[in-house]
Amino acid sequence: MEQVKCFMPQTLEEALEIRKNYHAVILAGGSDLMVSKSMGAGITPAFDSPVMIITGVKELKGIRKNDDGSVEIGALTTSAEISASDLVHPLLKDAASRMGAIALRNSATIGGNIGNASPKGDMPQPLILLDAKVVLKSQEAERILPVDEFILGSKKTALADDEIITKVILPPQNFTHIFFRKIGMRRANAISKLTLSAAATVQDGVVVDFRASSGAAGPKVARSRKAEEILIGKKLSELPQVKEEFLDAWNGVISPHAMPEYRRNTTRRMLAYFIDALASGHPEGRVE
Repeated sequence: MEQVKCFMPQTLEEALEIRKNYHAVILAGGSDLMVSKSMGAGITPAFDSPVMIITGVKELKGIRKNDDGSVEIGALTTSAEISASDLVHPLLKDAASRMGAIALRNSATIGGNIGNASPKGDMPQPLILLDAKVVLKSQEAERILPVDEFILGSKKTALADDEIITKVILPPQNFTHIFFRKIGMRRANAISKLTLSAAATVQDGVVVDFRASSGAAGPKVARSRKAEEILIGKKLSELPQVKEEFLDAWNGVISPHAMPEYRRNTTRRMLAYFIDALASGHPEGRVE
């Protein structure tokens, strides 16, 4: 049986040294990597480089709120911990709470979900809507990138071969209305066929902020700030007149590959539903 060199650092400093010297593959919960690298029962997974299991690095765990209202989520924080935290924005809690089975939610981490960069990953979708940032650290420096810039495409990120994702930062957000949907083949344990988050802030009958993001609709999470601008600044009474323009602009965001009409039509219906709810004066809070 082929052997895989494996490291198990206990501190971030040790992990960064291993990452620099060996460019080891980072393994946290393993809910994605162990599946993608599987060679079958009883056979060593097909890792072609050393593996670094970082579950013992305590510096990468936990959820904290900063004085400026932002929230820091350690890269090793599991989806179960995120879904149970009162500090985390409800849209991210929604996504985390719908990730597969309970066992998976207790092992899958936010750092792994971002770093895997799967188009069907659950947490990048609301993170991009929330303008979240990811912190990348090497022995020499630290970088902070928007999640939308960190994920370059399907399974592609801006992570350097000597860097580790250490945490995610959520800026403070105070939307008046939020909306979340996940569509799968069944209610539980399902890989996303399509996910959508939308959020708006309405003040004195005017939309002062509007955002939408869609997952599993292309090589990475789809968000169009240009389309969002069509609705921002409009009175609620004007939304019916600009709704079709907004929805047409969103069509260009959805990938032309893999069930394009289904994804376009379904996304269009969900966005129209949220906009109609705003136009009708829906009470502040969650739009169901």
